[in-house]
Amino acid sequence: MVKPLSIKNLVKNFGGLTATDDISFDLEEGQSTGLIGPNGAGKTTIFSQIMGEYRQTSGIIELYGSDISKLSTPARIRLGISRTYQVPRPFSDFSVLENIRVGLMPDSIWKMITQGPNREREIELALSVGFSEDDLQQTPDTLSMGDLRKLEMARTMATNPKIMLLDEVFAGLTVGEINQIAKLIQNMRKENMTFLIVSHDLKALEPLVDDAIAINYGKIIAQGAFSEVISDSAVRTSYLGTE
Repeated sequence: MVKPLSIKNLVKNFGGLTATDDISFDLEEGQSTGLIGPNGAGKTTIFSQIMGEYRQTSGIIELYGSDISKLSTPARIRLGISRTYQVPRPFSDFSVLENIRVGLMPDSIWKMITQGPNREREIELALSVGFSEDDLQQTPDTLSMGDLRKLEMARTMATNPKIMLLDEVFAGLTVGEINQIAKLIQNMRKENMTFLIVSHDLKALEPLVDDAIAINYGKIIAQGAFSEVISDSAVRTSYLGTE
């Protein structure tokens, strides 16, 4: 059966540093996979290669059986992959709605000029991630970290992805904000969205994922059911700091 995303022998070298070293894994349709490991392990580098922001040194990235390894980032987004960033990247002078509009922009500038903004869809996306109507004209500098994370999610959803890559989506959030984001992910899973989630917050991550991949120094050190991965001795030594 064709996998939504298949990573085969992915290597990324930065000069003499190997950031990802022979990484291989598949994502299953409609499932959620956790990607864990210590700081500097290579997790975000994997995301950047999947999105085409970094070109891999070697290896293949397949989307539903098609090799996308040489495609541009916009082409990959059009095919159904999208991501959030560990540090939110909103357009600081744009309102919440205008930031979401960026994700809704069609490929053709002519269409954008003739059709204009899809305000109804912008509002729908904003409300779906938990913004109120009073929030829609706020600018990013007035938002909490939780709201910035929600804005990242809405902008990602605006591209109509089939696969979402979430990078430290719980970082800097309160317990209440974590619960809001977790509920949003759970609701999207019911719609058959496929997720790859990077998080250091294992407590928040565990109920959201079907399995997990642990990496260290750019290599996969454990892979399988979440409980088995976090109990693995190599994971506990490198990531959790225990034997």
